[in-house]
Amino acid sequence: MAKERWSSKLGIILAVAGSAIGLGNFLRFPVQAANNGGGAFMVPYFVAILLVGLPLMWIEWTIGRFGGGFGHSTAPGIFQTLWNKNKFIKYFGVIGIFGPILIFVYYIYIESWLLGYSVFAIMGKYNSCTNQEAMASFLHAYQGLIKNEFFSSIGPAYFFFLITFLINVGIICLGISKGIEKVCEYALPVLFVFAVILLIRVLTLGTPDALKPDNNVINGLGFMWNPDWSALKSAKVWVAATGQIFYTLSVGIGVILTYASYLKKQDDVALSGLSAAATNEFAEVIFGGSIVITAAFVFFGAAGTKAIASGGAFNLGFITMPLVLQKVAFGNIFGFLWFMLLFLAGVTSSISLAQPSVAFLEDEFNFTKKKASGIFAIVTFVLCQPVIFFLGRGVLDELDFWSVSVCLIVFATVEAILFAWVFGMEKAWAQLHVGSDIRIPKIYRFIIKYVTPMFLLGMMGFWFWQDWRDIISMKNVPAENRPYILATRLGLLALFGLLSYLVWHSWRKRSQKVMAGDAY
Repeated sequence: MAKERWSSKLGIILAVAGSAIGLGNFLRFPVQAANNGGGAFMVPYFVAILLVGLPLMWIEWTIGRFGGGFGHSTAPGIFQTLWNKNKFIKYFGVIGIFGPILIFVYYIYIESWLLGYSVFAIMGKYNSCTNQEAMASFLHAYQGLIKNEFFSSIGPAYFFFLITFLINVGIICLGISKGIEKVCEYALPVLFVFAVILLIRVLTLGTPDALKPDNNVINGLGFMWNPDWSALKSAKVWVAATGQIFYTLSVGIGVILTYASYLKKQDDVALSGLSAAATNEFAEVIFGGSIVITAAFVFFGAAGTKAIASGGAFNLGFITMPLVLQKVAFGNIFGFLWFMLLFLAGVTSSISLAQPSVAFLEDEFNFTKKKASGIFAIVTFVLCQPVIFFLGRGVLDELDFWSVSVCLIVFATVEAILFAWVFGMEKAWAQLHVGSDIRIPKIYRFIIKYVTPMFLLGMMGFWFWQDWRDIISMKNVPAENRPYILATRLGLLALFGLLSYLVWHSWRKRSQKVMAGDAY
């Protein structure tokens, strides 16, 4: 069975950018920046891009293309290819399948809320919600956490979940060039058009309340971008900035590695990786940093915006922005643009999260695209149910913690060490520049070999030293939620064990074929 390929260089750049451009750009980034020193946050943010983000982006593009040349599109096979003398390294690669599955099963449910809210905006369903308490009540009833005059059951949310799930599975079934690439080629331009329209509308808001002249766009931008330099003394700000880089660039998950495996040997990875990262950063810093917080400041002032930012990304996206957009002319249309923008960003990210699992089944078990996609759909559909029905019990937050805060850092650390120290910096640097249209500054040889791995090891060590006891003991989990969290953790262990067994089984079959004279 011939290996799939991207149809164009632009296609792969847009696909990787689409994977990176997601809810984190428009919701998580402004909250993180506003809560961590405003403009000062951008100092550790750009340091993290240069020392961790770009190096990991280039590492994943390079080892993905390299492993793809040996018929592997996922981390277990690619890690084994990089260190073929170590028969255990492939099990570390399981994280590159396990992590994306965890993110997919909760991310797609949040994504479905955006589709639902797009419809609600056009219908004017939440127009009667004129304050944050009412809008929060609308959201919680939609999620099935409470019942009120808006929703008496979780039925509407489940309906939009089914539609969103089917859209994702349909795209995945179409494959790399006909599915993922085509969707990203159309979705990203539409997304950027919607973002430009919303940005122009926000920047032309003026001063809605004549009695509060300080609540204007200029001061709103200042709230986001004026630096509080004292914040740089806090380690928390540096950790938050680095975490945002991981989150926004989709590095350390295993997705870019899989996408890059569909490149040809001479396809450029240096410039393509840089272009994909730059596209994502433009969306995050320009649009994500200017739309939401600025709009909130104009209508709610400095004190209100601080409270909103501290309330988290969900409050910002599903409570504050609908209230803000209701206050402008044609608010329902702008509300639709906002939620559809986020939905498109969500789709281009979620389809990327599915690809490592589908590719693993195709490569290691010779399943057809349709069969692999079908198995992935059945498994993840079942795994989505606890997220949906036990949302109020902390299941979603638990999956988010283990997938993003743990799997991402561990996986990134392993691949950075493999690339620079096991594969070897000489070979790694040469592979990075095969077919390249640019020469990466030589300083990055030092950064990739020493700085990036040490940075990652430091972060991992800091987390273990500070947090692991409280996390394992569920110290901060309410007593009534602990049985659900424990069941979730046992389920995660079972899933990781199953994936490890599948890796073991596929390599055992390959070894048997080799011993029988049927060379792989």
